[in-house]
Amino acid sequence: MTPSRDIHRLLEIMEALRTPETGCPWDLAQDFDTIAPYTIEEAYEVADAIARGDLDDLCDELGDLLLQVVFHARMAQERDAFDFGAVVEAITAKMIRRHPHVFADARGRDVAAVNVAWETIKAQEKAERTQRRLARGLPPEPEQGRTLDGVPVGAPALTRAVKLQDKTAKVGFDWPDVRPVLAKIREEIDEVEAEIISGDRKAAAEEVGDLLFALANLARHLDVDPEAALRGTNQKFVRRFAYIEDRLAEEGRTPHGASLIEMEALWQAAKTALKTAAPESE
Repeated sequence: MTPSRDIHRLLEIMEALRTPETGCPWDLAQDFDTIAPYTIEEAYEVADAIARGDLDDLCDELGDLLLQVVFHARMAQERDAFDFGAVVEAITAKMIRRHPHVFADARGRDVAAVNVAWETIKAQEKAERTQRRLARGLPPEPEQGRTLDGVPVGAPALTRAVKLQDKTAKVGFDWPDVRPVLAKIREEIDEVEAEIISGDRKAAAEEVGDLLFALANLARHLDVDPEAALRGTNQKFVRRFAYIEDRLAEEGRTPHGASLIEMEALWQAAKTALKTAAPESE
Protein backbone atom coordinates (compact mmCIF):
# COMPACT_ATOMS: atom_id res chain seq x y z
CA MET A 1 0.00 0.00 0.00
CA THR A 2 1.48 3.35 -1.05
CA PRO A 3 1.12 6.80 0.57
CA SER A 4 -1.41 9.22 -0.89
CA ARG A 5 -2.80 12.72 -0.44
CA ASP A 6 -6.29 11.21 -0.61
CA ILE A 7 -8.01 10.84 2.79
CA HIS A 8 -9.51 7.58 1.56
CA ARG A 9 -6.06 5.95 1.64
CA LEU A 10 -5.77 6.78 5.34
CA LEU A 11 -9.23 5.30 5.93
CA GLU A 12 -8.16 2.15 4.08
CA ILE A 13 -5.03 1.88 6.22
CA MET A 14 -7.06 2.16 9.42
CA GLU A 15 -9.52 -0.43 8.14
CA ALA A 16 -6.63 -2.80 7.46
CA LEU A 17 -5.15 -2.22 10.91
CA ARG A 18 -8.51 -2.98 12.55
CA THR A 19 -9.38 -6.04 10.45
CA PRO A 20 -9.64 -9.13 12.70
CA GLU A 21 -7.12 -11.93 12.05
CA THR A 22 -5.02 -9.90 9.59
CA GLY A 23 -4.80 -6.53 11.32
CA CYS A 24 -2.35 -5.16 13.87
CA PRO A 25 -2.77 -6.83 17.29
CA TRP A 26 -2.11 -3.55 19.12
CA ASP A 27 -4.62 -1.55 17.07
CA LEU A 28 -7.23 -4.30 17.40
CA ALA A 29 -6.86 -4.27 21.18
CA GLN A 30 -7.72 -0.56 21.49
CA ASP A 31 -11.03 1.09 22.32
CA PHE A 32 -12.24 4.65 22.83
CA ASP A 33 -10.96 4.79 26.41
CA THR A 34 -7.45 3.55 25.60
CA ILE A 35 -7.05 5.81 22.56
CA ALA A 36 -8.35 8.99 24.25
CA PRO A 37 -5.05 9.72 26.09
CA TYR A 38 -3.16 9.50 22.79
CA THR A 39 -5.62 11.94 21.23
CA ILE A 40 -4.92 14.45 23.98
CA GLU A 41 -1.16 13.87 23.70
CA GLU A 42 -1.20 14.46 19.94
CA ALA A 43 -3.11 17.72 20.39
CA TYR A 44 -0.41 18.90 22.79
CA GLU A 45 2.29 17.94 20.31
CA VAL A 46 0.55 20.07 17.68
CA ALA A 47 0.60 23.00 20.10
CA ASP A 48 4.28 22.34 20.85
CA ALA A 49 5.22 22.42 17.16
CA ILE A 50 3.36 25.72 16.80
CA ALA A 51 5.14 27.18 19.85
CA ARG A 52 8.50 26.15 18.39
CA GLY A 53 7.62 27.61 15.00
CA ASP A 54 8.52 24.30 13.34
CA LEU A 55 6.16 24.05 10.37
CA ASP A 56 7.67 20.79 9.10
CA ASP A 57 7.02 19.21 12.49
CA LEU A 58 3.56 20.81 12.57
CA CYS A 59 2.67 19.04 9.31
CA ASP A 60 3.75 15.73 10.83
CA GLU A 61 1.93 16.32 14.12
CA LEU A 62 -1.28 17.36 12.39
CA GLY A 63 -1.13 14.03 10.56
CA ASP A 64 -0.81 12.23 13.90
CA LEU A 65 -3.82 14.16 15.21
CA LEU A 66 -5.83 13.37 12.08
CA LEU A 67 -5.03 9.70 12.61
CA GLN A 68 -6.67 9.93 16.03
CA VAL A 69 -9.88 11.21 14.44
CA VAL A 70 -9.78 8.40 11.87
CA PHE A 71 -9.13 5.83 14.63
CA HIS A 72 -12.13 6.95 16.70
CA ALA A 73 -14.34 7.10 13.62
CA ARG A 74 -13.34 3.57 12.60
CA MET A 75 -14.16 2.17 16.03
CA ALA A 76 -17.54 3.93 15.92
CA GLN A 77 -18.18 2.52 12.44
CA GLU A 78 -17.49 -0.98 13.75
CA ARG A 79 -20.31 -0.38 16.26
CA ASP A 80 -22.63 0.91 13.52
CA ALA A 81 -22.69 4.28 15.27
CA PHE A 82 -21.13 6.62 12.67
CA ASP A 83 -18.20 6.73 10.24
CA PHE A 84 -15.57 9.25 9.16
CA GLY A 85 -17.88 10.67 6.51
CA ALA A 86 -20.46 11.43 9.19
CA VAL A 87 -17.80 13.27 11.21
CA VAL A 88 -16.90 15.42 8.19
CA GLU A 89 -20.56 16.06 7.37
CA ALA A 90 -21.34 17.04 10.96
CA ILE A 91 -18.51 19.56 11.26
CA THR A 92 -19.13 21.10 7.84
CA ALA A 93 -22.81 21.47 8.63
CA LYS A 94 -21.95 23.02 11.99
CA MET A 95 -19.49 25.52 10.48
CA ILE A 96 -21.99 26.61 7.82
CA ARG A 97 -24.81 26.85 10.38
CA ARG A 98 -22.70 28.83 12.86
CA HIS A 99 -21.49 31.34 10.26
CA PRO A 100 -24.60 32.63 8.51
CA HIS A 101 -22.85 36.01 8.19
CA VAL A 102 -20.37 34.28 5.84
CA PHE A 103 -22.39 31.58 4.10
CA ALA A 104 -25.95 32.93 4.14
CA ASP A 105 -26.66 36.41 5.45
CA ALA A 106 -24.08 39.05 4.56
CA ARG A 107 -25.64 41.42 7.08
CA GLY A 108 -24.72 41.58 10.74
CA ARG A 109 -21.00 41.09 10.32
CA ASP A 110 -20.06 43.18 13.37
CA VAL A 111 -18.75 41.29 16.40
CA ALA A 112 -21.75 41.99 18.65
CA ALA A 113 -24.26 40.71 16.09
CA VAL A 114 -22.14 37.62 15.40
CA ASN A 115 -21.95 36.81 19.13
CA VAL A 116 -25.73 37.10 19.53
CA ALA A 117 -26.29 34.86 16.53
CA TRP A 118 -23.73 32.37 17.86
CA GLU A 119 -25.61 31.90 21.14
CA THR A 120 -28.95 31.55 19.32
CA ILE A 121 -27.53 28.94 16.97
CA LYS A 122 -25.98 26.94 19.82
CA ALA A 123 -29.37 26.88 21.58
CA GLN A 124 -30.98 25.58 18.39
CA GLU A 125 -28.28 22.91 18.09
CA LYS A 126 -28.96 21.76 21.64
CA ALA A 127 -32.67 21.41 20.86
CA GLU A 128 -31.84 19.39 17.74
CA ARG A 129 -29.50 17.11 19.72
CA THR A 130 -32.28 16.50 22.21
CA GLN A 131 -34.68 15.52 19.43
CA ARG A 132 -32.11 13.13 17.96
CA ARG A 133 -31.51 11.52 21.34
CA LEU A 134 -35.24 11.07 21.93
CA ALA A 135 -35.62 9.55 18.45
CA ARG A 136 -32.97 6.96 19.37
CA GLY A 137 -34.74 6.16 22.62
CA LEU A 138 -32.14 7.97 24.74
CA PRO A 139 -32.92 10.41 27.55
CA PRO A 140 -32.36 14.11 26.82
CA GLU A 141 -29.08 15.70 27.84
CA PRO A 142 -29.04 16.83 31.48
CA GLU A 143 -30.33 20.34 31.84
CA GLN A 144 -27.51 22.80 32.22
CA GLY A 145 -29.25 25.12 34.63
CA ARG A 146 -26.16 25.88 36.68
CA THR A 147 -23.54 28.42 35.69
CA LEU A 148 -20.68 25.94 35.55
CA ASP A 149 -22.51 23.14 33.75
CA GLY A 150 -20.97 22.27 30.43
CA VAL A 151 -17.33 23.07 31.25
CA PRO A 152 -15.52 19.92 30.07
CA VAL A 153 -14.22 17.84 32.97
CA GLY A 154 -11.60 16.24 30.72
CA ALA A 155 -9.94 19.53 29.78
CA PRO A 156 -6.40 20.22 31.07
CA ALA A 157 -6.69 21.45 34.65
CA LEU A 158 -5.30 24.95 34.03
CA THR A 159 -7.50 25.41 30.96
CA ARG A 160 -10.56 24.20 32.86
CA ALA A 161 -9.77 26.57 35.74
CA VAL A 162 -9.79 29.52 33.34
CA LYS A 163 -13.04 28.35 31.71
CA LEU A 164 -14.70 28.00 35.13
CA GLN A 165 -13.54 31.48 36.09
CA ASP A 166 -14.72 32.91 32.76
CA LYS A 167 -18.16 31.43 33.34
CA THR A 168 -18.56 32.90 36.80
CA ALA A 169 -17.12 36.23 35.67
CA LYS A 170 -20.01 36.52 33.19
CA VAL A 171 -22.48 36.52 36.11
CA GLY A 172 -20.45 39.05 38.11
CA PHE A 173 -18.39 36.72 40.32
CA ASP A 174 -14.97 38.21 39.58
CA TRP A 175 -12.52 40.77 40.90
CA PRO A 176 -12.58 44.11 39.09
CA ASP A 177 -8.83 44.18 38.39
CA VAL A 178 -5.63 42.23 38.92
CA ARG A 179 -4.65 43.63 42.34
CA PRO A 180 -7.04 41.49 44.44
CA VAL A 181 -5.87 38.47 42.43
CA LEU A 182 -2.28 39.14 43.45
CA ALA A 183 -3.40 39.49 47.07
CA LYS A 184 -5.20 36.13 46.79
CA ILE A 185 -2.04 34.50 45.46
CA ARG A 186 -0.04 35.82 48.43
CA GLU A 187 -2.77 34.53 50.76
CA GLU A 188 -2.63 31.07 49.17
CA ILE A 189 1.17 30.97 49.44
CA ASP A 190 0.87 31.74 53.16
CA GLU A 191 -1.66 28.93 53.54
CA VAL A 192 0.62 26.47 51.75
CA GLU A 193 3.46 27.44 54.07
CA ALA A 194 1.24 27.04 57.14
CA GLU A 195 0.29 23.49 56.14
CA ILE A 196 3.93 22.63 55.41
CA ILE A 197 4.84 23.77 58.91
CA SER A 198 1.95 21.78 60.38
CA GLY A 199 3.19 18.66 58.60
CA ASP A 200 -0.21 17.96 57.03
CA ARG A 201 0.78 16.88 53.52
CA LYS A 202 -2.81 16.28 52.39
CA ALA A 203 -3.86 19.78 53.43
CA ALA A 204 -0.71 21.21 51.83
CA ALA A 205 -1.58 19.48 48.55
CA GLU A 206 -5.06 21.00 48.68
CA GLU A 207 -3.60 24.45 49.28
CA VAL A 208 -1.22 23.99 46.35
CA GLY A 209 -4.30 23.33 44.22
CA ASP A 210 -5.85 26.56 45.50
CA LEU A 211 -2.62 28.40 44.66
CA LEU A 212 -2.59 27.04 41.11
CA PHE A 213 -6.23 28.03 40.69
CA ALA A 214 -5.38 31.57 41.81
CA LEU A 215 -2.43 31.67 39.39
CA ALA A 216 -4.75 30.58 36.57
CA ASN A 217 -7.00 33.48 37.53
CA LEU A 218 -4.02 35.85 37.33
CA ALA A 219 -3.26 34.56 33.84
CA ARG A 220 -6.90 35.11 32.86
CA HIS A 221 -6.88 38.69 34.12
CA LEU A 222 -3.70 39.33 32.14
CA ASP A 223 -5.20 37.67 29.04
CA VAL A 224 -2.48 35.01 29.13
CA ASP A 225 -3.08 31.37 28.20
CA PRO A 226 -1.66 29.56 31.27
CA GLU A 227 -1.10 26.31 29.34
CA ALA A 228 0.91 28.12 26.66
CA ALA A 229 2.80 30.13 29.28
CA LEU A 230 3.74 26.99 31.19
CA ARG A 231 4.77 25.18 28.00
CA GLY A 232 7.08 28.11 27.23
CA THR A 233 8.59 27.97 30.70
CA ASN A 234 9.08 24.20 30.40
CA GLN A 235 10.98 24.71 27.15
CA LYS A 236 13.06 27.45 28.76
CA PHE A 237 13.88 25.14 31.68
CA VAL A 238 15.00 22.42 29.24
CA ARG A 239 17.30 24.86 27.40
CA ARG A 240 18.85 26.17 30.59
CA PHE A 241 19.44 22.75 32.10
CA ALA A 242 20.96 21.59 28.81
CA TYR A 243 23.36 24.53 29.13
CA ILE A 244 24.36 23.29 32.60
CA GLU A 245 24.97 19.77 31.27
CA ASP A 246 26.99 21.10 28.31
CA ARG A 247 29.27 23.24 30.50
CA LEU A 248 29.84 20.35 32.89
CA ALA A 249 30.50 18.00 29.97
CA GLU A 250 33.24 20.34 28.77
CA GLU A 251 34.98 19.52 32.06
CA GLY A 252 34.28 15.82 31.72
CA ARG A 253 31.63 15.95 34.44
CA THR A 254 27.88 15.30 34.82
CA PRO A 255 25.21 16.85 37.06
CA HIS A 256 25.54 13.81 39.35
CA GLY A 257 29.05 14.92 40.25
CA ALA A 258 28.29 18.62 40.63
CA SER A 259 27.12 20.42 43.73
CA LEU A 260 23.89 22.41 43.86
CA ILE A 261 25.95 25.59 44.30
CA GLU A 262 27.88 24.85 41.10
CA MET A 263 24.74 24.10 39.14
CA GLU A 264 23.02 27.23 40.46
CA ALA A 265 25.97 29.32 39.27
CA LEU A 266 25.73 27.69 35.84
CA TRP A 267 21.96 28.27 35.86
CA GLN A 268 22.52 31.99 36.32
CA ALA A 269 25.09 31.91 33.54
CA ALA A 270 22.59 30.09 31.33
CA LYS A 271 20.00 32.82 31.89
CA THR A 272 22.45 35.44 30.64
CA ALA A 273 23.89 33.38 27.80
CA LEU A 274 20.55 32.19 26.41
CA LYS A 275 18.91 35.58 26.78
CA THR A 276 21.71 37.05 24.66
CA ALA A 277 21.36 34.27 22.09
CA ALA A 278 17.55 34.33 21.92
CA PRO A 279 16.12 37.34 23.80
CA GLU A 280 12.61 36.74 22.48
CA SER A 281 12.42 33.32 24.15
CA GLU A 282 14.12 34.03 27.46
